[in-house]
Amino acid sequence: MKRAVVLAGLALALAPLAAGCGGTKKKAASSKGTGCAVSQLNLKKSGTLTIGTDNPAYPPWYGGSPGHGWKVSDPYSGKGYESAVAYALAKQLGFSHSKVTWKYVSFDSAKAPGQKPFDFDMNQISYSPARAKVVDFSDSYYDLAQAIVVNGGTPISKVTTVAGLKPYELGAELGTTSYQLITSTIEPSKKPSVFPTNAGAVQALKNKQIDGLVVDLPTAFYVTAAQVSGSKILGRFPGKPGGEHLGLVFQKGNPLVTCVNKALATLRSNGTLKQLDHQWLAKATGAPILK
Repeated sequence: MKRAVVLAGLALALAPLAAGCGGTKKKAASSKGTGCAVSQLNLKKSGTLTIGTDNPAYPPWYGGSPGHGWKVSDPYSGKGYESAVAYALAKQLGFSHSKVTWKYVSFDSAKAPGQKPFDFDMNQISYSPARAKVVDFSDSYYDLAQAIVVNGGTPISKVTTVAGLKPYELGAELGTTSYQLITSTIEPSKKPSVFPTNAGAVQALKNKQIDGLVVDLPTAFYVTAAQVSGSKILGRFPGKPGGEHLGLVFQKGNPLVTCVNKALATLRSNGTLKQLDHQWLAKATGAPILK
């Protein structure tokens, strides 16, 4: 009899706990169904979206006067294509402007394996299968074309075909798809020059140490408009099937990429990416195609 009373009392004591556990399971199932609320995102800092990019941050990707420790342009300004897209993404994900923070991360370290100090990096990094082995990429936020910049009035400035570029000395930044295009598509007779930074490659063109500089098309327009006086875009290269594209870079295995891809899909379908492309990169159209 005493044992029966004890067991009955134990059952009564456990009843609220069982009910509580049932409620917790129901809530967890509900949370799992959404997954992309700010409170559920896998972030470096809770409630804050941390974005990495290089310093200096150059137009047309970034705009505004230097500030917040950034040279040339300020990512916090919301100006320039990448900054504008970043804030549009942040809003889509549920972050206010004040809950976005930027962190200086070099181009090379952003795409290298290992721990990352950012939630994602936005630094004109092209997707490639090799890079995707050590970091994760989002879907495209900009479909890319490569171009070549030359000094006006030089022999190379008269070239109109890819084959016509073969005799010249060309240059690009180390580890970029621009350099890969030189070696795999142009295949020049002279060994191409490689530079640790794009700034060094631009300076080489300015000093006429190289005949042509291969960069992405929007960067080519910035080079001709602000960096190398008297230079011009000789042309752009035909796109490959599937298209080269820029992607946001994530630490390998970060589930945040799924929610960011959903936000990107919305920005693409509602015309936001197209509108921002027109607003910040419209000048990067109309360059002749080199065949």
